[in-house]
Amino acid sequence: MKDKAVDLPQFKEMVDLFLSEGFNYFDTAHGYINGLSELALREALTSRYPRDRYLLTDKLTESYFKREEDIRPFFEQQLSWCGVDYFDFYLMHSQGKTNYEKFQRCHAYEIACELKKEGKIRHFGISFHDKAEVLDQILTEHPEIEIVQIQFNYLDYEDASVESRKVYEAARKHNKPILVMEPVKGGTLVNLPDAAQKIYDDLNAKNGTKHSNASYAIRFAAGFDGIRMVLSGMSTTEQVRDNISYMKNFRPLDEEEMAAVKKAADCYKALEAIPCTACHYCVEENHCPKNILMEHGLLL
Repeated sequence: MKDKAVDLPQFKEMVDLFLSEGFNYFDTAHGYINGLSELALREALTSRYPRDRYLLTDKLTESYFKREEDIRPFFEQQLSWCGVDYFDFYLMHSQGKTNYEKFQRCHAYEIACELKKEGKIRHFGISFHDKAEVLDQILTEHPEIEIVQIQFNYLDYEDASVESRKVYEAARKHNKPILVMEPVKGGTLVNLPDAAQKIYDDLNAKNGTKHSNASYAIRFAAGFDGIRMVLSGMSTTEQVRDNISYMKNFRPLDEEEMAAVKKAADCYKALEAIPCTACHYCVEENHCPKNILMEHGLLL
């Protein structure tokens, strides 16, 4: 971002570098940057490259429909905003116990399947934010789901509120390929407390390497069976270069690196910090389910 707008010259540079190195997966949703993300993708990606050069994922978010009749017009508008005729993946966004009933009542899953039959969606799935038992319920009731996007990182792996491991295991139980979001937990696993940073610094010094903090987190997530894609949330050209450096010729964490990651997680757990991913959903209009910030005039 630059002056509250997408820095399109830098974004185009990031897209060009990403594609030139053999990567091709892009993820968006209308709520990202309050609608600017889809438009930026059109400017930097879809208007500049042939359709077979990239895979594009978009999502149906609860706050943008009130009834069944709203879904198709919104979807068609998303195609227009992104400048494409179809999405490679279309996900029911941020599924959980609190909004699943609305998606059911509005027949959102059925509409998505119809759009797939029409060729406007290549693959149908969900992104998920809840406990493992809820995911198991959704996948049992909707076996037509092709792919599941989950929050998965080494800090949340055994966290009781996020249940990354259990959610991952639920998806694997139903034989669903997995997309990973929040592998660096909104930057939390890049900007480490001193004790955790020392663990990686010592490991790099011992092995004569210069691996970034992000590399340990992203390679942790990418190393599990069934993981098809890891969304790193790159924000600068330098972050793209860093990601490419360890993902182009990917290798999972070895035993020594895995032990270091677990020690780093223990350092965080000792802080008893609030498990925030810096998604900012709680402060963006239409995202807080209780409108707490809006009612008290605190929306920034």
